[in-house]
Order: sequence, then C-alpha cells, then structure tokens
Amino acid sequence: MRIFPRQRGFTLLEVLISILVFSIGLLGVAGLMVLSVRTNHSAFLRTQASFLGESMADRMRTNLGWIDQYNGTYNASTATGTADCRTASCTPTQLAAYDRLMWSQQLVEHLPAPTAVINCDNLPPNPGYAGSQPYGGLCRMTITWTEADLSRTGGTPATQTFAWVFQP
Repeated sequence: MRIFPRQRGFTLLEVLISILVFSIGLLGVAGLMVLSVRTNHSAFLRTQASFLGESMADRMRTNLGWIDQYNGTYNASTATGTADCRTASCTPTQLAAYDRLMWSQQLVEHLPAPTAVINCDNLPPNPGYAGSQPYGGLCRMTITWTEADLSRTGGTPATQTFAWVFQP
C-alpha cells in the first residue's frame, strides 16, 4: 500500500487567487470611499445654502420696514463695497445695503460660483396689528451654485438650486 505525504501549506495558485479576490474587494471599497466623499461634500454645500438662506431671512426680519431694499441679485459682483454698520449707527437703508454686502460676501466664501435672487412682493401690512406691523407679503429666495455631479467620470459641473418661499 502506498502512503501519500500530508500536504503542508498552500499552493502558489491558491495564494495568487486569494490576493486577486482581496484586491478586487479593496478596489470596491476605494470606489465607495470616493463616492462617499462626493456625497458628503454635496450635502455640506446644501447645508451651507440652507444656513445662508436662513441668515438672510433673519437679516430681513430685523429691518422689516425696508424689506424691498433686499430685492435683487446677489453674486460675486455685489460682494464688494464700503458699507459698514459695525462701528457706526446706520439708517435702515444703510443697514439694508450693509446686509446685502455681508450676505454677498458670505455666499461667495461658502458656495462655489453662487448666484442668489431675492424677490419680495409689495403687499400692504396685515390689518388689525398695533405698533410694528408684520410684513403682509411673501419673499422668494433662490440660491444657485455649481458642483460636480456624482458620476464616476470625474463629474461635470452641475447647477444646484435651493429655493425658499417665506414670510419675514
């Protein structure tokens, strides 16, 4: 009777196949990591747009009588100016100009290639209120920016939009 020796260790072929399977798994994990970073950045930009929108709505609420001063387009060209209400008292019109300047600068700092449009309709205040009357109309705010899409081909810039209708 013939006795076969016991096998000890792996063959070279088994080792190569296991390295191949492990490498394919690592490539899949790397692809998921890249997609995860892209989606996290997209979510970050959407959150920034939301915070910026709420910031401008708060600025408008503090200067309610001059809310029509906030209508217009905001982009990099409106982010320069000399308005400053931090060190000296300002009239409501000057405060609106300062708010527009500061918000334009924040847009440019926090979003890639941003443009924002604010349009408030000019309705009279609600009747029946004493003292400072609330604004009777609605404001529409649209913030757009560009960001790479989530395709695997490197992503071409796509326009993203945050739109909001609110009553200050």
